[in-house]
Amino acid sequence: MKFPTIPSLAVGFLLLVSAAPAATPDAKYQVIRKIPLSGETGWDYLSLDSSTRRLYITRATSVTVINPDTGAVVGEILDTPGVHGVALAPGLGRGFTSNGRDDSVTNFDLKTLQPLTKVKTGGNPDAIIYEPVTKRVFVFNGRTNNATVIDAVSGGVTAEFVVGGKPEFAAVDGTGRVFVNVEDTNEVLAIDAGTASITKRWPLAPGEEPTGLSIDPASHRLFVGCHSKHLIVLDTDTGKVVASPSIGAGVDAVEFDSGSSTIFTSNGTDGTLTVIRQDSPQQYRVVENAETRRSGRTMALDTKTH
Repeated sequence: MKFPTIPSLAVGFLLLVSAAPAATPDAKYQVIRKIPLSGETGWDYLSLDSSTRRLYITRATSVTVINPDTGAVVGEILDTPGVHGVALAPGLGRGFTSNGRDDSVTNFDLKTLQPLTKVKTGGNPDAIIYEPVTKRVFVFNGRTNNATVIDAVSGGVTAEFVVGGKPEFAAVDGTGRVFVNVEDTNEVLAIDAGTASITKRWPLAPGEEPTGLSIDPASHRLFVGCHSKHLIVLDTDTGKVVASPSIGAGVDAVEFDSGSSTIFTSNGTDGTLTVIRQDSPQQYRVVENAETRRSGRTMALDTKTH
């Protein structure tokens, strides 16, 4: 993903969006709070650890960590030039950042937020995700169109493989599979985490230019946000397109809330949050396009508060 840069002396906002209290299944969503973020740098991915109440905000050269309940800054991870994403391995007490400008991953301590080591990757590491079965971190490199695999325990690189296009977001299903969408080939790849090899390549038509990716492991469904203004729903066993509801313009992130069987897409171009209800694994309907703010494009879901 590209960095939007905040103009000098401007203040950006982190928006909190929620349904009304005592919400019905199709309650309207609205912005309930704005948290100001000072500074001149832009940001990319948001990553939230709901259990520890820490929200990681990547900010071009560092990662700001805040408490999502109070908005207070609790720490910062420094020396992460061109940082895109953060992957969390709570069981190991480790976190990992993908640093696009110096082609590296920073391994940091989750308690202290102090950097431990840096590992070299391919060109412009972007999407990054922790796979818990193999205890491996998968880093997808946008400039060299490949992936770097890191042992989260030792911190060393264990494998690399060619993606065959520009990778974007990634997801895991909890059984040892990793999925990544490829923006310029309009595909989703299924990857065996143990062998670090691609097992399937699935087309996304009618979806084009995929960005956001989320997963419902229970119903074996992937949710792919596409710039063609489609949410493509894929069967993770067959790769079949199950549904393709319409979404807003300029989608970046996608989140699935298993507690309410709801998919959200953050659409930066028109400043909306598309809310889609999963009535069944085969049936999906758009509930609304809630107003957020233009350029509101990255997103994280709080599984504690929904």
